[in-house]
Amino acid sequence: MLQIAHLAFASPFVLAPLAGYSDLPFRLLCRHFGAGYCVSEMISCHGLAHGQHNTIRLLASAREERPLSFQLFGADPEAMADAAEILAGHSPEMIDINMGCPVKKVTKRGAGAALMTDRKLSETILKKVVARVSLPVTVKIRSGKDADSINASAFAKMAEDCGVAAVTVHARTWSQGFSGHIDRAVIADVKKTVHIPVIGNGDVLSRQDGLQMMAETGCDGVMIGRGALGNPWVFRETGGPENLQERVLGAREHLRLIEEFLPADRLLGHVKSQISRYFKGFPGSSAVRVKLFAADNLQSFRDIIDSFSCRQ
Repeated sequence: MLQIAHLAFASPFVLAPLAGYSDLPFRLLCRHFGAGYCVSEMISCHGLAHGQHNTIRLLASAREERPLSFQLFGADPEAMADAAEILAGHSPEMIDINMGCPVKKVTKRGAGAALMTDRKLSETILKKVVARVSLPVTVKIRSGKDADSINASAFAKMAEDCGVAAVTVHARTWSQGFSGHIDRAVIADVKKTVHIPVIGNGDVLSRQDGLQMMAETGCDGVMIGRGALGNPWVFRETGGPENLQERVLGAREHLRLIEEFLPADRLLGHVKSQISRYFKGFPGSSAVRVKLFAADNLQSFRDIIDSFSCRQ
């Protein structure tokens, strides 16, 4: 069992914040299959403060997905504290601060992984956010800027001293982006350094990968990102289905949730990106994926899935 502050989670496996993917429908599906909790897509502190439509829509939630953590990003301490207060008004169980995103449009503004190169600013942000809200505040970090600048342990200790309730460590450097492999020794070092819960992240494509990470590093939980795409079963003890029919049922349920909670007809590209992943790796799936991406409306998309299912 994973515990963060006063919150106890039934599973130590957590859905990562994935821009463009970890929306409400996908979070609901992952919670159904056993994720201890889910983290929202990254939410801009400035977008939230200015009430931007594309930011506000990221706050959509449902009782069935609770517990939930909203992830916030930005590099302005006051704006981050103000945004955290707004988020707290939507009653999430936790607020996560992103200090690990390597994407240029985030780091060029001094946010995400760039904050790991400015300890004073990061400390100010964390102290102000923790002081402003009564919810547990967590932080997601990386190993450091590059292989010569590994500072995850010292950074995590600073975060703990600021009152952060848990730290997630994606054991790649900022310069690695999403390439190469993680260094689990970094997660183990952070675990030895702090007393708060440590959640390991990176290169977890199955539940077994996560269990091995916990055994090897001593981390308290595991965050799964890309390994959950098209595979929400990764959170359950029995793992993903080998039976294609069950995968089709999962795809249908995901599509149903998208249609229930999102304007699916206007988000056909998003639907294709999410649902096509369920058909990877099965005989004949490549041809089906080509057809799915060629569909020009939602009904055609549904028909392709249904016809594929009927042939099994």
